[in-house]
This record gives sequence, C-alpha cells and structure tokens, in this order.
Amino acid sequence: MSHGWGYGADNGPDTWEEGYPIATGPRQSPINIVPRDAVYDPALKPLKLTYDPSDAKGILNNGHSFQVDFVDDTDSSTLTGGPISGVYRLKQFHCHWGSSDDQGSEHTVNGVRFPCELHLVHWNTKYPSFGDAAKEPDGLAVVGVFLRIGAANPRLQRVLDSFESIKNKGKQSGFGDFDTRTLLPPSLEYWTYDGSLTTPPLLESVTWIVLKQPISVSPAQMEMFRSLQFCAEGEGVWDMVDNFRPPQPLKGRLLRANFKI
Repeated sequence: MSHGWGYGADNGPDTWEEGYPIATGPRQSPINIVPRDAVYDPALKPLKLTYDPSDAKGILNNGHSFQVDFVDDTDSSTLTGGPISGVYRLKQFHCHWGSSDDQGSEHTVNGVRFPCELHLVHWNTKYPSFGDAAKEPDGLAVVGVFLRIGAANPRLQRVLDSFESIKNKGKQSGFGDFDTRTLLPPSLEYWTYDGSLTTPPLLESVTWIVLKQPISVSPAQMEMFRSLQFCAEGEGVWDMVDNFRPPQPLKGRLLRANFKI
C-alpha cells in the first residue's frame, strides 16, 4: 500500500490504518485546536524563521498536493526558537485544501475548518538527513498557516502561477528566487503540540507549530488550487480537492500557546 494511498473512497484516510498501523498511535495529526483548552506557556520562545530566496529549487505535483522543494544542505533557510531546540532546515512546503471554501484545512479551530492550510516542513540538523530525522521523535518541525477567504494574496500568486506547468501528477518545474517568509502572517503567535505527519507513513516525529493568524486567499486563487490534478497526464480528469486528513484524537496530549487568550 506504500504507493496506493490517496484521498478517494477506496484509499483515503479511513483506510490508511491497513497499511500504516501507526495511524491509531498516541500522537497523530492533525487535531482540533480548542483555544480555551490551550495552556499558555511563558517559556515558549518567539519563532525565528530565516529563509534564503535562492534556496528554492523546484515545484512538483506529487499526486497528493503540490510541493515546493528547497536546497537543504546548508543553514541558510532555517527555523529556530519556538518550542524546539537546535536548528531545523526548511525542506519543502505544500498545502491541503477542499472542494469548497468552507473546508480544506487539516487542523480545525473549535471544529471550524479553513479553506486551505500551508505546511512548511523543517528537519532537525542534529540528524544526518531529512530521512533520518523523520524517524525520530524530535526530527521534524512543521509550521502550519491557515488561509482565509479575503483579498487576493499577491505573494501567493507567484506559486499559483506555476501550477499550469505541473497540472498533472509527476510534473515538475523549476521554481527559484522565492522568499518563503512572505507567506507568513504579520503575527507569529502560535499553538504547539507533539504530533505526526498527516500523510503516510504518518511518522510520529513532528513538533507542530500552528500559527494563530491566517493569511488571505481570494476565491479565484482557491480555484487555481483546485485546477491541479490527482492523476497523471492522459489518465482523465480528477481534480485535486479535499486532500486533507480529518482531526485525530488528542489522547491526553498537551496543547500549548505562546500567547494569552
């Protein structure tokens, strides 16, 4: 099943446990964030995200989402501070979205889903590589950013304009000179918890950092997300929509915040 998972009725999240028993593990993601239940932790540090635009190297349709990849053999694009220790390098970013503007994000807030969620994936440089880090409890840190319907987002448009060249599964294109920090909201207040990858192999190696403040996206821009295809060229039409995993049980985990309600 390692290559057969997806978001359809026969291979979607409800079936992932068959090939990945960890799907019912103690720290699965995403979760429903209940702000009133989050514990304010004054020891949590501010986030420091330093991204070098020249590290962006390409964009890919992997059949589940688009993915912007980065050169990650130096410490020029990193995440430090927040709930983590040490230096984490940016590996890639991708999004999850729905078939309509009232669904799409993986994390929910008080049960409410945003139309889209951006994930910036980083790995802990105390391990030799991303692959090694992904197997360790403190190996990965993912910054989640909600997208909320509003004004068109000119910084996001640069990404969306590249979709025509990666419309189908397996298509890839060059994508350089992009300042990832422009995709972040003005406020970096966040919730954090110990979690997992939200796609197979669902490894429980992620420190999640979910930003409280969304960024904007217009309805027309959301339609550009939905123009991507799950399928390869020549295999028909299968719009890439609803590529999100539902919230998983918290199972006693602590949700912390670096801000007071």
